[in-house]
Amino acid sequence: MKRLAIIPARSGSKGLRDKNIKLLAGIPLVGYTIKAALDSNVFDIVMVSTDSEEYAKIVRTFGAEIPFLRSEVTSRDKSTLWDVAQEVVEQYREQGYKFTSVTLLQPTSPLRDADDIVGAHKLFDDRKANSIISVCEAEHSPLWSNIIEPNLSMEHFAETDDVVSCRQQLPKYYRINGAIYIINDKVLSDINNMYHANCYAYIMEQSHSIDIDSELDFIIAEAIINTKLVPIVK
Repeated sequence: MKRLAIIPARSGSKGLRDKNIKLLAGIPLVGYTIKAALDSNVFDIVMVSTDSEEYAKIVRTFGAEIPFLRSEVTSRDKSTLWDVAQEVVEQYREQGYKFTSVTLLQPTSPLRDADDIVGAHKLFDDRKANSIISVCEAEHSPLWSNIIEPNLSMEHFAETDDVVSCRQQLPKYYRINGAIYIINDKVLSDINNMYHANCYAYIMEQSHSIDIDSELDFIIAEAIINTKLVPIVK
């Protein structure tokens, strides 16, 4: 019975070419997540699921396992993270492995660190959870958002004066940051139950919650690293 970390790093990024190996502060993006996973000492296996031999060579320099390349089926644009996870677990099962938990760590969350991973797993264990999903406080309350009329009128944008005048008293909202997903084997076989029974939020700092999707995100992440809010990979 083991704990498995899966780091999904497909080579076919459409929005930003080769995003998962693009250099961030001089380090390939995927390297940050591999290091955080290994430094956490939580996992029996830290593996990267990729369809690329080029990516595999880079990944191995950081110490992660790649026992097999991703299949063509799970390398498609419409394949989900959970399609990938199920394929990986099945491959390991054929080798005789059984896992108590599977953790998905996306390389697009490079500022998530080992302490975040340890904290999320402590919550998973303490609550005997089916699943843990990382979140952070939303940068802006959704109560400050609304549609805009075609004529650009703001007449009904703020439905009540309270939303405008009492900003500090608005309820605190959180967003899923995509950094950590932990599930047990029961949830893996029925992923539709992930957000339901016995699922808990692990709250992370906003500075650890950057989700890399564009050049601007790289600039922001590098600025955070340079201000030493998070350490650079050595």
